[in-house]
Amino acid sequence: MDKLPPQARSSASSQTVWPPWKDRCVLSKEQKEPVAARHARGAYFTPEPVAAFMAQWALDGQATSVLEPSCGDAQFLEAVHRELGERQGGVQLLGYELHEPTVAQARERLAAQGINARIEQANFFDIDGTADMDVVIGNPPYVRYQLHRGTDRQRSRLAAKAAGVELNELASIWAAFAVHATSFLAPGGRMALVLPAELMFVNYAGVVRAMLLERFATVHLAVFEERLFADAQEEVVLLLAEGYQQGPSGHFQLHQFRNAQDLAQLGSGTRHEPQRAADRWTGSLVGLEAQGILAAASAQGHFAPLKSWGETSLGAVTGNNKWFTFSSDEIHELGLPEADLIRISPPGSRHLRGLELDQPRWEQLRDHGAATYLFRPSGQPSAAGEHLVASGELSNVDQAYKCKVRSPWWRVPVLSVPDLFMTYMNADTPRLTANEAGVHHINSIHGVYLGADVRELGRGLLPLASLNTLTMLGAEMVGRSYGGGILKLEPREADVLPVPSIAMVQRFARELHAIKPQVREMLAAGHKQEATEAVDRIVLEQMLELDQAAVETLRAARSNMLDRRKARSKAVKG
Repeated sequence: MDKLPPQARSSASSQTVWPPWKDRCVLSKEQKEPVAARHARGAYFTPEPVAAFMAQWALDGQATSVLEPSCGDAQFLEAVHRELGERQGGVQLLGYELHEPTVAQARERLAAQGINARIEQANFFDIDGTADMDVVIGNPPYVRYQLHRGTDRQRSRLAAKAAGVELNELASIWAAFAVHATSFLAPGGRMALVLPAELMFVNYAGVVRAMLLERFATVHLAVFEERLFADAQEEVVLLLAEGYQQGPSGHFQLHQFRNAQDLAQLGSGTRHEPQRAADRWTGSLVGLEAQGILAAASAQGHFAPLKSWGETSLGAVTGNNKWFTFSSDEIHELGLPEADLIRISPPGSRHLRGLELDQPRWEQLRDHGAATYLFRPSGQPSAAGEHLVASGELSNVDQAYKCKVRSPWWRVPVLSVPDLFMTYMNADTPRLTANEAGVHHINSIHGVYLGADVRELGRGLLPLASLNTLTMLGAEMVGRSYGGGILKLEPREADVLPVPSIAMVQRFARELHAIKPQVREMLAAGHKQEATEAVDRIVLEQMLELDQAAVETLRAARSNMLDRRKARSKAVKG
């Protein structure tokens, strides 16, 4: 999330810290609590259709005990009460909540409706699992690892470890919550949680994914084309797991909905069986036929991961790009000599949407005021450089973390000049661009260092060959989708990006070279779709020998993934 409410700086409760749900907080039938007062105490609520659907699913059995940990004002217990109907008298309802005023409000709210539930003030991680609840339901706190620290982090990790899962230091609090929640379930119990979509793709959640598939008889995952919560940057999923301690299942059932209003019956969904229990689940969003095409292309050696061509690396981390990077005019104004500078690809990646960044294009960027230089003296700075360093210290630039941990603080560590650039944050799709200008890169883009034996081939043709629909689909599968509809690829994710193999690019080099001028012109004119279609005719139809129906299947799958990502970037109205 870009911003968290003030309450997100503790692990108080799900409703206290995450997500900032749509404005639905109703204290009574007559009066709605003012938004400012509600947000001041951290009260945010799950949309009613979601809570009702989860309660209905969770109670599809003979439940006699229901737990809502970190319950806020007990919205899920209320939904469970409504769903129970005449059965409500024989079911124990229990909730835990850390925030004392919210505990009082939850008790008052439930009592006013005649709901017999026990709400206790407690930190969920301080309570030992009881292994006696038929249902655990709710939405856990969401606090990123940067804010989830100190004793709070230690407490949550110890609770997860006691439940049999070792989380690493990067784990957000929801992961420990989901693991600890299982220790309250009786054998055969059900767990229904609202979780961030990070469950599907982040590396630290691999142990959580493995735990779910190993411990539960059936795991259901409900995903949505549209973003469910208007004020939350995070995409969410519904985790519905049944048959605790009756696993392993080894697979999960994926259920896709457009939005909360489409929630009705769960249905059978689509079965997905990860190769390894901890593997990412994002590939499940792609249709089985498209997955099969990619699997076959890889098995036959026609496609291979990008790491087969070389190594992908982060760019230089300055600690303050704005201070360390300069335009040509700024250099002249400061009187900085060439010895104090290195040439770079300017911050950002909008200029890397062609097949290459060559010297004329770099000079054009320089002449139009882009920051094409990095302050990076290899030895002692010039007099002008020393003056710049002194001014940086007066402005506390040297106090930034990345600056403080190096000596001298102003000498940025840089790698050698990469063969290719790779875009890092993408509204559309990651792009490879040949570094014909021979410039360095900073951390707004990645560098690709090709193997010596394939350097010439890769620089000349890999950016072109990778501009195909199957690689774009693969990017959606291996990358991470964040708020705003952005697709992000870290170096480890870029390593497994499926691209045409070295052997196939060598075999079809003549055909690729033949369309390169045409594709370059299309990209320069902003006609990316036409450029992709031209590349597809070589890569998909000739290399992979796919018929038109299979090509259209891949295009539809990639379009569906892209549309889903863009739809989730829009706030839901109403």
